[in-house]
Amino acid sequence: MKRLLGITMGCPVGIGPEIILRFFATGWSLPGYAPVVLGDIGVLRHTAAMLGLPGELVAWQPGMAVGSDTIPVYSLSDLPQQELVWGRPDAMTGKAMASYVEAAVRLTMQGVLAGIVTCPISKKALQLAGYSYPGHTEMLAELSGGHRYLMMMVGSRLRVVLATIHEPLRRVSELLTRERVSECLRITAAALRSDFGVARPRIAVAALNPHGGEQGMFGSEEEEIIGPAIHSCAVEGEVSGPWPPDTVFYRAATGDFDAVVAMYHDQGLIPFKLLHFKDGVNVTLGLPLVRTSVDHGTAYDIAGQGRADCASLAAAASLAAEIVDHRTQRGS
Repeated sequence: MKRLLGITMGCPVGIGPEIILRFFATGWSLPGYAPVVLGDIGVLRHTAAMLGLPGELVAWQPGMAVGSDTIPVYSLSDLPQQELVWGRPDAMTGKAMASYVEAAVRLTMQGVLAGIVTCPISKKALQLAGYSYPGHTEMLAELSGGHRYLMMMVGSRLRVVLATIHEPLRRVSELLTRERVSECLRITAAALRSDFGVARPRIAVAALNPHGGEQGMFGSEEEEIIGPAIHSCAVEGEVSGPWPPDTVFYRAATGDFDAVVAMYHDQGLIPFKLLHFKDGVNVTLGLPLVRTSVDHGTAYDIAGQGRADCASLAAAASLAAEIVDHRTQRGS
């Protein structure tokens, strides 16, 4: 039997429905795997009809077989089409998209799904629906019991891990501690081994300050926090740095390193998206389940216009299957 990958539909009035339909239309296939959508079959049918996208949508329930020429949908909401407006999320759509994620985690923890691939959600709609999570990652972590987790962005040329994620820039320095950076390096090294098959990871650590702090002239975080954290993790692989941020990503993209640990969100994501704007994948490290995601948002400005690209979704599904395979081979 094929392993099932659950694809959550994301925000019903974003580009999630469209990229899912386009993904199936491309004929994506990976030996041994089959995708199942967790979403709203009515929204998907409406989107398909409006945009002229092919595919036979069929209702699916856990335990049912999955056909090779259909789009199986575990329909968890029944949203009124007449009340939905592309690009305008609300509490109703927020509650629906949260239910897709909750069901995906439940089915994965039960072993029905081998892993989860998520389409983008609206953080604002999530809050309107009564959820306090700042985003997808935090929601998945709480639902699955993963207390130490990280965001890794993955592309064919670059892997980037973030030591801090959605934090104001003014808070980054105070949030960085030796313990936090050390834990980040250990989780990254473990994931490179278990999820990506890298026997001895080469991890580069980006400095926080210009020129790596220039021996304290431009900041002390490198000498007081980042450097000691690197030293404490020497046994985790070839951990090096702190490297000047303006050169380390180029070196990683040309093959010197297996991953770069960045100190804050935009430090890592600007170079990553420069190289992998369309095909990047967001992977959550440290969870007791496999979760990959598209590397883009809900794109409300183009939702419902037939302009969305499914390349990142296809890459996310392929990577989820690869990670499941690696973990299976290692017995983890």
